[in-house]
Amino acid sequence: METRTAKTVPAEGEAQARRVPHRWRNLVVLTGVSIVDNTEAGLTSTIFPSIAAALRLQSSHLGLLAALGKVVAVPAGPAWTWLAWRIGRRNTLVLITLVGGVFGAVAGFAHDFTQLLIFNALMSAAMVGGVPISNAILADSFDDANRGKAVGYFYGFISLVSSFVGPLIALFTGLTDGWRYGMWTIGGICVVAGLIVAALYKDPGVGAAEKQLADLSESKRNLSRATLSSALSIMKVPSFSLMMVSRLLSGHLLISIFGIQFLVTERHFTNAVAATVLVPFGLAYFAGTVGGGWFLALLDRVIPHRGRVAYIQGAQVFFAAVAFFGTQFHYEGIGVYAIFWGLMGFGQGLNPSVNRSIVAAVILPELRGQAFAIFLSIFETIGWALFSLGAGALATSLGIQTVFFWIMVVLMLVNAAVLTGLYKVYPRDVARVTETLELRRREAFQEG
Repeated sequence: METRTAKTVPAEGEAQARRVPHRWRNLVVLTGVSIVDNTEAGLTSTIFPSIAAALRLQSSHLGLLAALGKVVAVPAGPAWTWLAWRIGRRNTLVLITLVGGVFGAVAGFAHDFTQLLIFNALMSAAMVGGVPISNAILADSFDDANRGKAVGYFYGFISLVSSFVGPLIALFTGLTDGWRYGMWTIGGICVVAGLIVAALYKDPGVGAAEKQLADLSESKRNLSRATLSSALSIMKVPSFSLMMVSRLLSGHLLISIFGIQFLVTERHFTNAVAATVLVPFGLAYFAGTVGGGWFLALLDRVIPHRGRVAYIQGAQVFFAAVAFFGTQFHYEGIGVYAIFWGLMGFGQGLNPSVNRSIVAAVILPELRGQAFAIFLSIFETIGWALFSLGAGALATSLGIQTVFFWIMVVLMLVNAAVLTGLYKVYPRDVARVTETLELRRREAFQEG
């Protein structure tokens, strides 16, 4: 038998058998932070009628509030991720929530639209930082085989809980200046989330879930320092580039922006009746994220690598088919539309577990935070802006139904076709990351 020496590299199975400590507790804590972010994103629209009455605003002001809240994510997301590398992810998450809480509370004291716009944007700029950092931590907490399930739980519970928090905040609107209490409450939630992170979060360490690095101390994992040049090198990874293009083609984002407006203006339901489709949409989204994560894990065992490509393509085609039958034909009663909205929610929910897993698999551990910042904070924001502004302009002349056909049906099928390129480049990019990590493992034991 071989005698183990300092230069003998232990079998990777020894590292693979170890589970990252506190990973489920971290997932719950991170879910809380991200629920705050999602709540903030929906809070303005939820209580806007009360804000509009108090500050004498119009619907156009809501569009500006929402748009600026998204635009600030472009520089803020990467900036927070860079700071996390400098001062640690735990400290950064605490700072994010505390700063967001302060600006949320200050927004509640706004006396005019300009003040509200500035402090709401600053709150968004703070809270958006939790998204790429949380995704990077999940990638470091769960190995590739279980990452999809973890992401499914993460986004599923965010959607589920957020769908209840918004209406609870809206209860304040029955009070005089109730919207101010809503803003103060969301600021308080941010602060509480930060305190929970400070008390319960345990950072797993970058690369902790990789089987090649799990049994090495973080100082011996040979992690390269994140720099501007290394961050830009992410753009050269073929699979990541395709995923960014896919993000710009993700027309399903449009349903959450114009779905209720479509049902009111083109199917002639009242606002209250139309809004009922959000319940099946949210529940089915939860089912899609959680169920999709489990199915992805099964598919990975049966068809390694290429199974993920088929899965993400299938998700785009499924959504396009449901959107076609759900928006291009007239039906009697809101019940039929509720079914289609539920199916679209399910189709949209299928995406997070697979696209986050694909990104994590082709990027080195120390660069995943920046990769998710680029993928979610920049390209998702660009896509959201293009669809919301472009579709809004086209809907005036063409009608929302026609816009839905070209963006939620045709463009989604184009998206599925573009993703075909992953069959060639994704296995190769995964192999490159694996080889790099295996080299780091050998070098770590040779140096030891």
